[in-house]
Amino acid sequence: MNKWMKKSLVILFSIATFGLVTPPASLAVEDKPSEDNLSKATFSNGEIDNALSAELQSLDDDQFSLTKEQFLTNFISEAEQKSFLKFGDKISVVIEDEFKQVIFPKMEEVITYYLNVEADEQFEQLAISKPSAGKGEKIFHIYNVETGQDVLRFHVRRENKPLEGYWFNFHYHTYHDSFQSHKDLGSIYWNKNTPPNWQSVH
Repeated sequence: MNKWMKKSLVILFSIATFGLVTPPASLAVEDKPSEDNLSKATFSNGEIDNALSAELQSLDDDQFSLTKEQFLTNFISEAEQKSFLKFGDKISVVIEDEFKQVIFPKMEEVITYYLNVEADEQFEQLAISKPSAGKGEKIFHIYNVETGQDVLRFHVRRENKPLEGYWFNFHYHTYHDSFQSHKDLGSIYWNKNTPPNWQSVH
């Protein structure tokens, strides 16, 4: 029986009985709700937000945080960026290639070892500081954001060798010996002229 016929019979039945008798179940109109109506009926009165919150809460928290590999990749990339920020345009244009080929892979190796071995469970607490300008040695320090304490310090020192000229000596220090010893990463030759200050631009 068509829906409109059922509706008509329900109306006639109600009129005939003055609404005192319920129409038989066979005359019940079973409208299939549309998806829009179903959505509105099901998620009214702020239930959409509640349902979304419940769904998000049911997901594993790890899905919202970086994996160690992702963190390390980002960390290494930031270390390289901070290094070139330290050098500035005038020095970068001269030493960039050699730094990337010789020095930075060693820096990356030190950082990777530290994050994978010593900071295995606290790696997300580590951050990289800003480089120093002028004639300061600091390229960047890696520190614990909760304690504020440095764990690794990467420096570059200017060396003026007689008859040779200026070199940039790259090295690092660790908290193991209170940053006393220099652990060499290598040196890059500048020339016989005094280098410009760090972070100098054209």
